[in-house]
Formats: sequence, C-alpha cells, structure tokens
Amino acid sequence: MTTHQFQPHHYHTTIGSHPPVLRIHPGDSVMTSTVDARGADSSGQPITAPGNPMTGPFYVDGAEPGDTLVVHLDKLRPNRPFGWTRTMVAPNVVDPEQVPRLPWPEEGKELANWRVDNDAGTATLVAPQTRLGALTLPLAPMSGCFGVAPARGEAISTATSGPHGGNMDYRGFVEGVTVYLPVFVPGALFHIGDGHALQGDGEIVGTGIEISFDVSFSVDVQKSRRIFWPRGENEDYIFAAGNARPLDQATQHATTEMIRWLEQELELDPVGAHILMGQTVEYDIGNIYDPAYTMICKLPKAVLP
Repeated sequence: MTTHQFQPHHYHTTIGSHPPVLRIHPGDSVMTSTVDARGADSSGQPITAPGNPMTGPFYVDGAEPGDTLVVHLDKLRPNRPFGWTRTMVAPNVVDPEQVPRLPWPEEGKELANWRVDNDAGTATLVAPQTRLGALTLPLAPMSGCFGVAPARGEAISTATSGPHGGNMDYRGFVEGVTVYLPVFVPGALFHIGDGHALQGDGEIVGTGIEISFDVSFSVDVQKSRRIFWPRGENEDYIFAAGNARPLDQATQHATTEMIRWLEQELELDPVGAHILMGQTVEYDIGNIYDPAYTMICKLPKAVLP
C-alpha cells in the first residue's frame, strides 16, 4: 500500500477515458487537490476552464468492466478562506407563476461571497448585504462531482450525472464515506472535483459554497461484483444513488439498486426486502438543478440483518 502525493497540472470538464494522470493499486491512497467550479485554485486564481473541472483520472490496476471500484473519502477540506454561491433559487423548483417574481440578479451581481474559516468550521456571508446580516453557518465539506469513465468511449459533461457518478451534488458525500462505483473501462479512471464547503439539499441555487479542496482518498477493487448505480455507506446507513430526469425515474433507479443490494448481496428474500424497505427506507434529494437529477435511497444499518 502506497500513499501518492499528486499535484494536478491539467483538469477535465468531462468524465471519460482521458489519459490517466497516475496509476495506482488497490489499497493505495492519493493526496491531491481540486479547483473550484469556475476553475480557480487555492489562491483564487483561475487556472483552467470553468465547469466543475475534475482532477484525474486515476487508473486503478486490476479494475475491469464488471467489477466495483471502492473509494474511501479520507479527507475533503477547503484550502482557502473564501468561496462563492449563486443568489437565486432555480426557476424549476418554484411554481411557474412565481418565476417572474424571483429576485433575478443584475448582470455582474449573480454571486454571493462567503468567508470560510476552517479553524472555526464556519462560513460567513460577506456580500450582498441582506437582512440576514453576517449569516454564519457550520461547514459541511462535500464533493459535488466525482465518478468513473463511462463505457464505449463516452465523455460525459461534469454538469450532469449517470450510472458512472458525475455531478450528483449529494450532501452525504462527505469525509469518511465509502463510495462504490460500477467499473466500465479498464482501470476505472476515477475523477474527482467540485468541492463545496456547504450545500443544502438539491443544490437549488445551482451551487454550494464553491471552493477549492485538499483531497485524500483510498481505493480498492471488488472483483466480479457488478452494481448498476453508485452506492455508498457511512457509519449509520447504506445508500444508493439514482441519476435521471424526471425525479421519479431517478427514484426508480435508486430504489431498484437498493433492492438488488438487499436481495443479491445481503441475501434477503424478496418479500422480506420489500417489507423492510416499506417501513424503514429514507430518501434524500441530491441535485435537482442540473440536466439529471439525483435521488438517494438509504436504509439504516441498525435494521439490516
């Protein structure tokens, strides 16, 4: 097992079969960094094109189509003292008659600025001036976008998501979580980026508090374990992500993936799996702003056999 220090020099705004930046082995860890959604680094300087630029991809030896890539998110930390958000909720999350009454920003005034204090664990609104005053909120750093290369040479925009992962913007993808991703190409080709210091469910203003990150992750490969959609677990839950639009289709994908997990891997009988889910399932909303929405289907570990 090796810990790799990797300094990125270029980034991708698609997740695909790009030339790998580093070859690693199961059990290895990588310490690296990401830029923010507009391509700005830890000093705030734009160093690459905007659009959720990804660090990577990382080639994992031994990962083959039909396997599962395991990624443990060891460290997700903002590495600068300021971030930004948009200021208005997306028109698609309000009633149509409310859209003209939204606080549409003037050109050049679309963003709010935040002061991020990593030592205190807080983010404070600096501008614009509102009745909120110097609103201060606790940090909850998360990765908004990560994934593996899709099959057939596809390169999918980091604006959206799919079976490969992508821009899911689920606030549960925090430090300490283990993520499971289906492998579609040799080496899996893992990408990561789009750090948020904080974000509400749905990313309904189109951003979290966008910021650059220091990142550390470790990998493993589960041979011949075929999954269809991203999965994850933390200390208390197992969960599955469905990515699609409309939201009911994303819900179907996530729910089906959880049923597979219970029946095929935890060896529950179908009736037992459905009874358990019917009374204990919980749903979280990931992204409902971008081209594909994300629904999370999760179960408390305490109820699992």
